[in-house]
Parts: sequence; C-alpha cells; structure tokens
Amino acid sequence: MNYQEKKDKIVAYIKSGESQKENFKMGLEMEHFVIDKDKLFSYDYFGEKGVGDTLRKLNNMGFEVTNEEEGYILGLRKADIAVNLEPAGQFELAIDAKKNIKDLDESYKKIMKEIIPIFEEKNQYLETLGYHPKSKIMDLNIIPKDRYRYMQKYFKEFAGKYALNMMRGSASVQSAIDYYNEEDFKKKFFVANALSAFMYTLYDNAYIFEGEVYEKRNLRQEIWEYCDKNRTGVYDFAFDEDMVYEKYAEKILNTDIIFVNENGKDIYKADTKFEKIMDEDFSDEMIFHALSIVFPDVRAKKYLEIRMPDAVPYPYNISFPALLKGLFYNEENLNKLREDFKNMTYETCQKLKLDASKNGLYAKYEDKTIYEWIKYFISLSKNALNDEEKSYLTCIEKLVDEKETLRDKFEKIYKEDPKKACEKFSVNYAVGEFNGKA
Repeated sequence: MNYQEKKDKIVAYIKSGESQKENFKMGLEMEHFVIDKDKLFSYDYFGEKGVGDTLRKLNNMGFEVTNEEEGYILGLRKADIAVNLEPAGQFELAIDAKKNIKDLDESYKKIMKEIIPIFEEKNQYLETLGYHPKSKIMDLNIIPKDRYRYMQKYFKEFAGKYALNMMRGSASVQSAIDYYNEEDFKKKFFVANALSAFMYTLYDNAYIFEGEVYEKRNLRQEIWEYCDKNRTGVYDFAFDEDMVYEKYAEKILNTDIIFVNENGKDIYKADTKFEKIMDEDFSDEMIFHALSIVFPDVRAKKYLEIRMPDAVPYPYNISFPALLKGLFYNEENLNKLREDFKNMTYETCQKLKLDASKNGLYAKYEDKTIYEWIKYFISLSKNALNDEEKSYLTCIEKLVDEKETLRDKFEKIYKEDPKKACEKFSVNYAVGEFNGKA
C-alpha cells in the first residue's frame, strides 16, 4: 500500500462519519476524581476502597463488563452509559450521543443517582475538578492496563514536561459534534480550534496543582501545551484554507503510534509512525486507534471531539454541549463565527492562549476581552436553542456576568474550608440537589 492509498483509507474512515443534519447529535464524556471526604486525597484503582472495587460493585448492580484484563474490571456499560477509567483511576462516564440536551441531562441524573450511594458508603466524593485537589500524581498507581503502561513509557522517553500530569492528574468534560460533508467538517474544525482559548477560560476549574495553589489560569491548557507537541494542543494547520480530511490524515500518518493491538494483546511500538504500521494493518480498528492516540484540542474520528473544558460540576457540565449545539448546529451562527475569526492563525491562537493563562477572562482578542466574546457566544447559542435547551446556558451566563470562573468560586470556598469546597464541587452534592437534600 503506497502513501496515497494509506491517506485515502483514513480519509474514507473520517468521511464515513458524515451525517444528515436532521440526525445530528451531541456526545458527552465526563471524567472525575475519587477522593476521600475527610482527607481529600485521591484513590487509585487498588485496595478495598479503590476504584476497582467500585467497578466490581457496579458489575454486581447489573453493569455489564466491557473491558477486563487479567481479572481486573476496567470498563462497564449499562443502557446508554459507558464507564471507563483514565490512567490513574479517574472515573470516566460517557453518555451515548443524543439529539436533545435534556436527554443527556436525564441520563446523567439517572445514572448518578444509582452510583453515588456506592461512593457515599466509602466516604468518598466523586469530584469534579480539573486536577487532583490534594494528591500528587506519583502517589497514585496506574490502572492495570498495558496500554497505559506503554503510554507512560513513551511519554517518559519522548514527550514534554507535563505528559504524566496529563495522564495521571487531569480530568475533563468533552463533547462531540457531527458534520455533514467535508466543507462542514472544515468549517467546524476551524471554528472549534478558534474557540480553544475561550473554552479553556470559560471552563477553567483547577486551583490546585500537585498539592500547591496554581497561581496562573487555565492549568489544563498549560498541561496539554507541554504534553506532546506533535499530538496535543491546536494543530498548526487548523486554520489553513486547505484544511480538509486529507490534511488531517497526513498528520495521523506522521504521528508515533506508541502501541498497537496484535492478536488481542497490546504491543509497545514507541516512536514508530502510523504510516509504517499501515504496511501491515490498515483495518478500521487500527485507524480508529491511530485517531484516538492523538489528543489535540479538537480531535477527528467519525465526529469532532471538542476537548478543552476541565471537569466541572453539574449543571455546568451539561451547559457545554448546549453551548456547542447552539453555535455549531445553527448554520447562521457557524458562518458568523467563521467570519468573526477569519484573521485567526496558529500564531494568534497561541498568543491568545498565553494571554489567557495570565489574564483569564480579561485576555483580549481583536480588542475584545474573552469575557465579552463569551457573552457574545452565549447570546448566539441562546438564539438558536429552544426555551428548554437555552435554560442550560443560565449557569454559565450568570458565571460570566459575575466575571468569575469556577476556579475563582472554588478558590473562595477553599480558602475558608478545603473540605467544604470539595464537597460543593462533588457529584454527591449535585445528587443531593437533585433530591432536594443539599
């Protein structure tokens, strides 16, 4: 298979994700830390209070095992909910894509009401912060999964200073959007990347880094910038006029694969490029792996994943897909944003990110603060959503009106009482609100 044929294979895979507008859906994935209520340290997979034990309890409650290695349960599913783990035991919950934001909301509330009692029994919070509130990353063990051991080995050998912080220390909210053809893909990819610094800032929710106060803003952004530059952050071709499926495919072919699955077992491949791997295996499964082993702010598979926010508490987590739906699934709004950011380049995007890390909501792009831009985005989105869905934007609208981020709100409470801050930023607290008890 020659180079062009390899590109064509990846292009065909991405193209196969094209969807009719009437079938567009929103995906939602949320990561959490499991922490001790009293001492605030994080639990990893192991031990009777570890996350592994929680997965076994969920399995006993009727969750089906979807991933198991050497007797260790690593993934579960129940109905439209998948439960998986990030490298240091971060608890990840993914809801199958829905047409309506309310359906995402209802699935989230239903599953959390079922599983939070397990954490309560263990005197634990399921915590929604962008970084561990107390633990340092090397205090935690990697889950028993070969691919994460190989990723850690690769990052130590080839990657940046915060690569292990990304694996072991971060938690996020991510949403997925659909596209209907290559031109739509191109436009959405451009706009989503243009919004990078704005989304990092709006959903900034990390006050503690490695047990110490993080004085700057947008810690998640900083971690990804210094993780593995060839596969993270904003790709340098994101704003090119010729950014099409094929250009993304070229990037994937030229990226180290780290590991591959051969005969049911993960094998370490280090800095072998995916182009070489395709000499032997060009299956859809291998292409999916290659598309998944890169971690840019906006990632293409058979949909576009938008990956900037920290993990944030309810209802801010649901506000993210609602905001994106109003911006990206309304043609007029999408075209406005494409015009608004027509001057955006890779260099100006990076400059804005740097400014935002220092000045947060007061960083400026084209003489308007991020605060002013976000108010504009919310207004556009509200105008495109029905009354039920626009209600999910109320929380971020209020946040921006107060000129605060969730990091700021957490900081205020934390300075008075760290335990109280972690309680209020937990899913446990949100479930109490669902039930009228908090």
